[in-house]
Amino acid sequence: MLSGRQIAAGRALAGLTQVQLATAANISVPTLKRMEASEGDVVGLRNNVSAVQHALETAGITFIDDHANSAAGGPGVRLSASPKAPRSDDETIQYKEYLNPDASFGSGG
Repeated sequence: MLSGRQIAAGRALAGLTQVQLATAANISVPTLKRMEASEGDVVGLRNNVSAVQHALETAGITFIDDHANSAAGGPGVRLSASPKAPRSDDETIQYKEYLNPDASFGSGG
């Protein structure tokens, strides 16, 4: 289960305002504010909590639960590396080692 502090920390790490996160999760700003102000587990409708979690995960946030193996222990959040832009199937990649032939002409291969 998520805590209000995890949602607030995840939002801050992702660089989102409350308005941006509420819009992404399709909930009202007051609902998000109540979630972030929750002591302990988030208070709110399950579908709203799931929507906020999904919006933050889409923004690159990973939630760490209370029982996860971590150096300090306890729940938290982590900002994952930004996903790379998808590569087109038409794109050709040239690796340096293949640019210079290392076999005699006509050797095949």
